[in-house]
Amino acid sequence: MGDETMWIGGEWVASTDGATSDVLNPATGELMATVPRATVEDVNRSVSASRAAFNNSDWKNMDPAQRGRILNKMAAVTYTKAKELAVIESSNNGKTFREALSEIRYGAWTLEYFAGLSDKIEGKTIPVPGPRLNYTLRQPLGVTVHIVPWNFPLQLALRSIAPALAAGCTVIAKPASWTPLSLLAWARAIDEAETGLPSSVLQVLTGSGALAGDALAGHSGVDGVVLTGGVPTGKTVMAKASEQLTPVTLELGGKGANIVFSDANLRYAAKAICFGIFMNAGQMCWAGSRLLVHEDVHDDLVKAVCDEISKWPVGPGMEEGVRMGSLVHLNHRAEVLEKLEKGLAEGGELVLGGKALDREGAFMEATVVTGVDRSHLLFQDELFGPVLAVTSFSTDEEALELANDTPFGLLNGVWTNDLGRGHRMARDLECGMVSINEYPITFPQTAFTGWKHSGIGIEQSQDALRFYTKVKNVNVKL
Repeated sequence: MGDETMWIGGEWVASTDGATSDVLNPATGELMATVPRATVEDVNRSVSASRAAFNNSDWKNMDPAQRGRILNKMAAVTYTKAKELAVIESSNNGKTFREALSEIRYGAWTLEYFAGLSDKIEGKTIPVPGPRLNYTLRQPLGVTVHIVPWNFPLQLALRSIAPALAAGCTVIAKPASWTPLSLLAWARAIDEAETGLPSSVLQVLTGSGALAGDALAGHSGVDGVVLTGGVPTGKTVMAKASEQLTPVTLELGGKGANIVFSDANLRYAAKAICFGIFMNAGQMCWAGSRLLVHEDVHDDLVKAVCDEISKWPVGPGMEEGVRMGSLVHLNHRAEVLEKLEKGLAEGGELVLGGKALDREGAFMEATVVTGVDRSHLLFQDELFGPVLAVTSFSTDEEALELANDTPFGLLNGVWTNDLGRGHRMARDLECGMVSINEYPITFPQTAFTGWKHSGIGIEQSQDALRFYTKVKNVNVKL
């Protein structure tokens, strides 16, 4: 793709000092592009432009139905460019083209969903004593910063950009330094399509999270920060935002469990378990990285999972027929393998995989470890790679206790034909999302939210709009 530029203040620009970073294809190691490494001055420039665009009534005071029409045009551009963007995403992230295309279309769907909500952000009237009219207004939050992860670079950017724009906010998006290319390509497509989005309402800033991300999170001109990332990054961003009392939405890590009871459809469950941990090479916050299985069906299910994943070809994401691509970077693969080695030293039996593939690129075998105890690293820590930790249980009570015995609480799956048991588990699981007899699954209209160390706040659904609006109470003496 060559030398890329950033989208700041309605212009495609280099960093103020001309510094750049290399962006690689993790499956081949080839240089794909260079991108600007933003400076603090670039951050200040983007915040100033965003503030000016917010204060300008062209956007925040626009007829909200018209904002919705603009978002629908942006969705149409995303659908039209989806295959081109998926090639970039697959090549830059390592995931398969099929996964990338599905995720980008999901991003377009998210834009459509929030386009429809833009004119449905309503206040309310409140009965109070005396001859008074009392009502609330929900007004745009202001300048919002979106710190985007590398595992779903475009889809997770659009997940928060869409409600922010629908609410009338201005947006500064900072993609991860390893995977900035699809978001830049999307922003360029939106710019060229003339959707009607006013200048500086949307900006894309590239560079270091430690420098640009911190500067954005702690900036006095920012009204809200949205981060998807790991727990340590979330704590850092929250600390920086606290300096200005800036509100945050944090979608962080997970250690999801698929809880399989003896009456479950094992064949169907095995396919979903593989999808939930080996899709995107396991680099997902909502990955089902733990398998809790009833002792009566343990051996049968482990065999079914190993049989299923053995059918998945591994290779570069753009190769025909590949089901699992490379990890995002050689450095990340090294971290996953190091954690796996430490975990196996504590116990458990390696029944499948466990190694880096002997080929160019950041590839790793799909890995299954049985006999994992609740005290083990593989049970408690998020490896963020294609590693499934298997633990058996004998009673419903034990299954629930095991599932909740983790600092995380994002998505858990329950597999049973007893829907009474399924609903009881859903009620008692300490997590923001539960899926019964399906995994993983979400929709733009459903809340994506984590409990405990899995995050603060809500992405997707009508509830997401609450973060991007401020409530104002108005009292009128009649």
